[in-house]
Amino acid sequence: MTDEASTLPPEVMASVAYMEGRRVCDVPVEDIPSYVGRDDSLLWTGLREPTEELLTRVLAQIGADPRCREDMLETHTRPKVLDYGNMLLVVAIMVEVEAERPLFGETQLLIGEGFLLTVRRGSVAPYAGLRARLEAVPGLLRRGSDYVAAELLDLLVDRYAVALHKLEAQVEAAEQKLLIRGTSMADIRKLYRQRRDLLRIHTAVAPMVEICRRLSRVEMAPIDAQARPYFGEVADRVQRIDELINALREALVFAFEASQMMAQAQQNDTTRKLAAWAAILAVPTAIAGIYGMNFEFMPELKWHGGYFVILGVMATICTTLYWRFRRAGWL
Repeated sequence: MTDEASTLPPEVMASVAYMEGRRVCDVPVEDIPSYVGRDDSLLWTGLREPTEELLTRVLAQIGADPRCREDMLETHTRPKVLDYGNMLLVVAIMVEVEAERPLFGETQLLIGEGFLLTVRRGSVAPYAGLRARLEAVPGLLRRGSDYVAAELLDLLVDRYAVALHKLEAQVEAAEQKLLIRGTSMADIRKLYRQRRDLLRIHTAVAPMVEICRRLSRVEMAPIDAQARPYFGEVADRVQRIDELINALREALVFAFEASQMMAQAQQNDTTRKLAAWAAILAVPTAIAGIYGMNFEFMPELKWHGGYFVILGVMATICTTLYWRFRRAGWL
């Protein structure tokens, strides 16, 4: 960086002027007005966790509407697009996965004539890789701030895909565990947490489809007609990501329902076995109970072979019942 750039506040990740798509110089905050509104250059300024004073100062140098300042100072939980006439603010929610839990961040893109201001808050990875890729192809940066904004949104979709790939692996592991080992209270709590995380991600991602559709179809001053198709492509990608989120949510529901059905079937099988054995054991219990009432006049009570006959009757009835239950699949 130049000596001028070394004086930039730590919240300013980069503030670079491009002429004909090629990097010209690093621009201090106080020199921003010299590069705003020019047709032959692009000023791309990136802020991370800026203070209110710094963000207010940068917006004043850009000449932003007071309403824009209020909106950019506010913390957002859902994506949105705000049109101020000569400037356009796009708010996107970033999703990353660490330690099996989603982390949410916010990125704001302020698009104007000859400039692009990006503000990152929370868990949002840097854009240094994208900046380097665009700088390597000057023709891309020459297209203007609206095209760069479309590339940034496309990068966010890439990171959505990475986060969902991690969550998909967790969902597959949860499915195997539920179907093979059954459910426990810990598994149910984890399943609920995963479904809630996916719902939060859906809430953060789904509105981006409509936002990108609007950017691709509605005429807005900061968006050139030639740049609109790029936002349409981003909308298609976001929609596919949202469909994958819903598919993962449904997969967890189906896995839980399948495990419950398997548990119920196992419980019914156990119940049938207990009922079958109870019926078998009821025969000797009933006969022994009758002969154990100690009455003097009972059939075959004085006969020497009566004991063995009764045992034979018990064994025959029990064996027959066991065979019938076994044949019926209860044992």
